[in-house]
Amino acid sequence: MDTTETSMLRTPARTRTAVVLALALSASLGAASLPTWAQAAQKPRIEKAADLPRFSYPVKGKLEDLVRNREAFAAFADKLRKDTESVLAGYDIADKAAQRDLMTLLAILDYLGGRYPEALARAESVRALQDKPADKLMSGLRLRAAAAAAREHAPGTAGHAKAVADILAKELAAMPFAVVANEVRELKAAAELAGEGLALGRLREVLQPVADANGALSSDMAPALAFSRYAITTNVPLKATFIQAFTTYLNQHKVDKPDIWAARDFTLPAGGSHTPVVLAVWDSGSDTALFKGQLKMDGAKPAVIGFDKYANRADTELMPIPAELRGKLPQMVSRTKGFSDLQSNIDSAEASEVKQWLSALKPEAYKAAVEEVGLAGNYEHGTHVAGIALAGNPHARLLVGRIEFSHTLLPDPCPSLALARKDAENSQRTVAYFQQHGVRVANMSWGGSVRAIETELEQCAKGMNAEQCKAQAREIYDILKAALTKAMAAAPEILFIAAAGNENQDSSFAESMPADIVLPNLLTVGAVDRAGDEAGFTSYGPTVKLHANGYQVESYLPGGARVALSGTSMAAPQAANLAAKLLAVKPKLTPQQLIEAMVGTAEASTDGRRKLMHPKKALAAVHAR
Repeated sequence: MDTTETSMLRTPARTRTAVVLALALSASLGAASLPTWAQAAQKPRIEKAADLPRFSYPVKGKLEDLVRNREAFAAFADKLRKDTESVLAGYDIADKAAQRDLMTLLAILDYLGGRYPEALARAESVRALQDKPADKLMSGLRLRAAAAAAREHAPGTAGHAKAVADILAKELAAMPFAVVANEVRELKAAAELAGEGLALGRLREVLQPVADANGALSSDMAPALAFSRYAITTNVPLKATFIQAFTTYLNQHKVDKPDIWAARDFTLPAGGSHTPVVLAVWDSGSDTALFKGQLKMDGAKPAVIGFDKYANRADTELMPIPAELRGKLPQMVSRTKGFSDLQSNIDSAEASEVKQWLSALKPEAYKAAVEEVGLAGNYEHGTHVAGIALAGNPHARLLVGRIEFSHTLLPDPCPSLALARKDAENSQRTVAYFQQHGVRVANMSWGGSVRAIETELEQCAKGMNAEQCKAQAREIYDILKAALTKAMAAAPEILFIAAAGNENQDSSFAESMPADIVLPNLLTVGAVDRAGDEAGFTSYGPTVKLHANGYQVESYLPGGARVALSGTSMAAPQAANLAAKLLAVKPKLTPQQLIEAMVGTAEASTDGRRKLMHPKKALAAVHAR
């Protein structure tokens, strides 16, 4: 399971529950022999992720056998290493996150090849290039400890495990808890879920069908083999060591981070001279029964416009649950709470059940388990977002704009030009429906990228080579982005609010839409935690103008349960909530005036990376107009 976005317009900006925690390793390009200006003058510049070179890796037989066999993997890794090094050496890559991804892969290959000093050096080099305070401390922590210990003790031995424990204890003891608390909790949760079933399940269910159909894996997919080998040879054997180190550190620091948001927020009273404001939650659907008195009605029923994953009209409030899984809904809700509790380091029955379930998962059970988690996440997402957007505002009126996201490991449906054209038309139909029903604010906690479409085309095995996949992905992406941009531009009275994304990357470089779109009535929001510290997962870039709390934010799930979830999906509706409150006070405010009030009163962090939303100051600015 990973956080990679899939179909364009079909992937919510995923919540950061422990089940989607990726390998906590980051590295970047180390010092080179030429100064930066000289390199830039001599190398082709990569300005967008989609322009990175592609490579193909022929593979035969079972990928699991390749991952488990040292000699076979070494031969595969040699070509993967050479290609990765050629990209770093041959191109001036504008984005640090893209550089870090490439260097992370090389660090893993170094470690797996027994080049422990090189692995340690690569992992250390990233800290000089990280921007987020926690990343500067935590980047590659587990890999650095494993590589440093391996210089004296062979991996897999008791001596190596003890040395790793000692190194982690020493490093963690020197780290300020307020800065790294969230990241340590997430690493602990990741360790508690670790198991061969998770490590190998993706190989079997996602990559193997591609390899069987195409006889090769692209450079987008091939790195997964290296990370799977690293997981089964290092992370899983060191599971107990990691859990103990992170648990000890957390037990030594029991003080919660301060909450800056309670003092900044405000609640509007019912009645008075306030004006009702129609707020659209354009998402996976919302349980309107939870928001009685706060609904925009379309005749005798709540206003809903929806489309299924095949882009056919389907005006239901929530996505349909397959008949065979309807009885599992209570268990799905329980497991959502379990993931949340794991992320918060809460020892609950739900957290214990999730740990036992996933850590002991057999590879053959991976597909059903991951698809069930994905289905639950999609089913719950829009309701959780709506609860945040409507909180404290009795004058908000919810309108549901529903997109149906796929939850399957392999694309369903596969990307196509025909589907893109239908989706493009539907985005314009949705915005037109918003206009017809007086929507003033629309929240969009979803996104996708051109590279994600390209990967899905490869997974669908349509007989296209890498260049053909790249060309068709670009055409699909451009159709979708142009249509959405046109639709929003044609509704200048609506303030659209987008989630920045959870990839810890520049959304503009990644071409992650809608976060990378520039319009005067669009505001993109990044995530911070309760103390205002930048969330490790949040994406960033020139379009991200505001930050709000997106870490363990409590809201509703369908049916009424309340659970805390994390993601820029939770930060964006905080901004939508504020915009709707300001409009209830002054309904004549334009989207540009709303953005000016919200961004203009936000407080800049000392490092300049964050603009922390301040609702009370925004309200005062609006009153002063």
